Amino acid sequence: MDTIPILDLKAQYQSLQAEIDRAVAQVLASGQFILGPDVQAFEAEVAAYLGVRHAIAVNSGTDALVIALRSLGIGSGDEVITTPFSFFATAESISLVGARPVFVDVELDSFNLNPAGIAAAITPRTKAIMPVHLFGRPAAMGVIYELAQQHHLAIIEDCAQSFGARYCPTCGHCQCTSATQERLANRFTGTIGTIGAFSFFPTKNLGAYGDGGLITTNDDHLAAQARMLRVHGSRQRYHHETLGYNSRLDSLQAAILRVKLPHIDCWNHQRRRVAATYNRELAGIAGLVTPEVTNGHVFHQYTVRVLNGDRDRLAAFLKAAGISSMIYYPIPQDHCPMYKGQYPPNPVSDRLATEVLSLPIWPELSDATITHIAATIRKFFAASSLSS
Repeated sequence: MDTIPILDLKAQYQSLQAEIDRAVAQVLASGQFILGPDVQAFEAEVAAYLGVRHAIAVNSGTDALVIALRSLGIGSGDEVITTPFSFFATAESISLVGARPVFVDVELDSFNLNPAGIAAAITPRTKAIMPVHLFGRPAAMGVIYELAQQHHLAIIEDCAQSFGARYCPTCGHCQCTSATQERLANRFTGTIGTIGAFSFFPTKNLGAYGDGGLITTNDDHLAAQARMLRVHGSRQRYHHETLGYNSRLDSLQAAILRVKLPHIDCWNHQRRRVAATYNRELAGIAGLVTPEVTNGHVFHQYTVRVLNGDRDRLAAFLKAAGISSMIYYPIPQDHCPMYKGQYPPNPVSDRLATEVLSLPIWPELSDATITHIAATIRKFFAASSLSS
């Protein structure tokens, strides 16, 4: 069997090739490449899909986080509570605006921010909570929402991996009130908090063919601030009111995303099918913990936990068999050189960094290939049990 990559985007492009090629050709013929009609149309279409008042397209998911923070007026001396177990852009965005990330440990089963630790981390300097919907599973937004309301804090949702995910109050550790459950049930990530930030990096569930990002909010003032900040701090050309950014989505990327957007629900459904098939094929293996297929989870990654120190050996075994895997993330944010030694330990995050392994996943991944990957994993554990 040929090498199985961690992600294969060729099938998706081939299925939409005529539409994508036509959309790209139309942009090239128009001569409008930055914040043109396709960007405006994509913003309207994605806002309608998510059910949010404002969608502001920017250059990347990182820019979306930075501009979201700036739009809220968060800066020097402020603190933002977030997770240590995420890609570095989460904490980096907080530091880039001059604020301090405050890390609260994660839940072992969901990999997401543990709401039980948030209250103790709130200080007079705290201005916001930044949950990450890691791997496509919504965080415990009911509890986070109520804590934010109680302490008058903003919520910045890092939705880089969760486009199309919906919050289910009955999944996970939701200890919120029935009123909050009713208010938030089935809402898309990025529409629950004060402001949301998405990435359209090519590997995402909704991916462009280059960098791209999006800010979502129902707040008119925040939307106006974000639109100003993405174009050098100006509402009117050459009238620069503040220091901003050159963070405009290319029309080519917007045109490609417009072709892809109508397919996102189908693709996310197929990712859930892949995850469910993996779970069935990998059931009962001692030393391997598979992820929950909770309502609303869109499985940007399919990530297992490999116990007993076997993670790296399993990854090497899969590689030798022609199967790719990835470790997201081997170094928690609080252990990166930028922050190392500045924070108390986060033992769950530290443990996950030694156990997590992401297996190949994309919507068109066949059941036969999943079965082959699972059989290879079973061979590894069978051999390990014989040698122990």
